[in-house]
Amino acid sequence: MITKARHVIAVPDLQRSLAYYRDILGFDIVEIGDDGWRFFILDGFEIMAGHCPDASPPADLGDHSYFAYAILDGIDAYYERVAAAGADVIKRPRSEPWGMREFAVRTIDGHRIMFGMPVTHNELQARSVFLPR
Repeated sequence: MITKARHVIAVPDLQRSLAYYRDILGFDIVEIGDDGWRFFILDGFEIMAGHCPDASPPADLGDHSYFAYAILDGIDAYYERVAAAGADVIKRPRSEPWGMREFAVRTIDGHRIMFGMPVTHNELQARSVFLPR
């Protein structure tokens, strides 16, 4: 049984990346005893970032640069916070037919993260994206 998931990403400049995740996205940065690695943690969302200056840039992967879909409460408040902090928002908050309100950001390294929050049946109907049976 899986009890937790942790995402692992390669970043070209660990200090620049940790500043972005801390200052723009609100993550805590955790030292792990290896200068080439850090944990970026926001509640139950954990990323293990490794300093890999010679790795292929995530931006070169196009649509495959998405590495996480984080589900949270209070998505609109979180969106307002990260947008005001200067996040590169590539999808503004929108309620989707699959029952999620979501937005996406591109990190300073080119990784893309989708943030989503479940919406109720009534919210979907009010936004005219739910097709009744």
